[in-house]
Amino acid sequence: MQKRTLGRSGLEVSALGLGCMGMSFGYGPPGDPAEMTALIHAAVEAGVTFFDTAEVYGPFTNEVLVGRALAPFRGQVVIATKFGFQIDPVTGQNSGLCSRPEHIREVAEASLKRLGVDSLDLFYQHRVDPAVPIEDVAGAVRDLIQAGKVRHFGMSEAAARTIRRAHAVQPVTAVQSEYSLWTRGPEQEVLPTLEELGIGFVPYSPLGKGFLTGKIDESESFASTDLRNILPRFTPEARQANRALVELMAGIGQRKQATPAQIALAWLLAQKPWIVPIPGTTKLTRLEENLGAAAVELTTADLRDIAQAAAQVTVQGARYPERLEQMTGR
Repeated sequence: MQKRTLGRSGLEVSALGLGCMGMSFGYGPPGDPAEMTALIHAAVEAGVTFFDTAEVYGPFTNEVLVGRALAPFRGQVVIATKFGFQIDPVTGQNSGLCSRPEHIREVAEASLKRLGVDSLDLFYQHRVDPAVPIEDVAGAVRDLIQAGKVRHFGMSEAAARTIRRAHAVQPVTAVQSEYSLWTRGPEQEVLPTLEELGIGFVPYSPLGKGFLTGKIDESESFASTDLRNILPRFTPEARQANRALVELMAGIGQRKQATPAQIALAWLLAQKPWIVPIPGTTKLTRLEENLGAAAVELTTADLRDIAQAAAQVTVQGARYPERLEQMTGR
């Protein structure tokens, strides 16, 4: 697996990481811990060194899973986790955003224990909290870095102006936001800002929450606990309309002997050398397929064809319901 450096931070990771959320949360019932551990081990053996989790995934259980699975590989891998919500430690009830400095310190201590590490490699603010000045958030993480409890500061779904303000207090190593062929918002302001400031970019849901694999059509039904049930982009009507994007990637894939998922990931890798997508999966076959994208080389002509074809497709449906969408782009 090729390596990439997140911006000018010096943090080197595999060109493709592994998003671990779905192993415990979000896409139906949690996976079997033994099977998920085996999957994480297979990723390490394939050269993946970058793993993404968060306290809210579960809540808490995903950090425990990832920490235990990666215990044999301490010092060889980078684990990213996140703060930013007020979660009851007993009930797991999430009562909303909270990035107060004292809470950030509490979350850091708890995440260190759950992950079984001495220092958090990359500590993202999961969502910008409008009730707390971003300078205070960056300052709290700076203090944790100085104390040796955190190595790198990250942000998720933040607006360019907010990233600038935070970066002035504590350099931001990476920004994580949704980005794929059907979610292009970061191209407008965020990516140019990151390039200017020397910050890496970590696209989550790089396969459109599974849709860009081509395996989900309008007749697909999801488990009751699957978050896609509430996403406007996953109504049957939107899925039917958005098939055009998958067909575009399938056509390119036939030329390159690659699957639609591999084309979608290869397209992301081709955008900038400091972009590191983190596709998630609970299946070994999908892991192998996703990692195969690193070997797919898209030429300038391929990228031009994709751009021209994608410009003809209008993606239907918002990516989040309004309540969740309001938490992004602050």
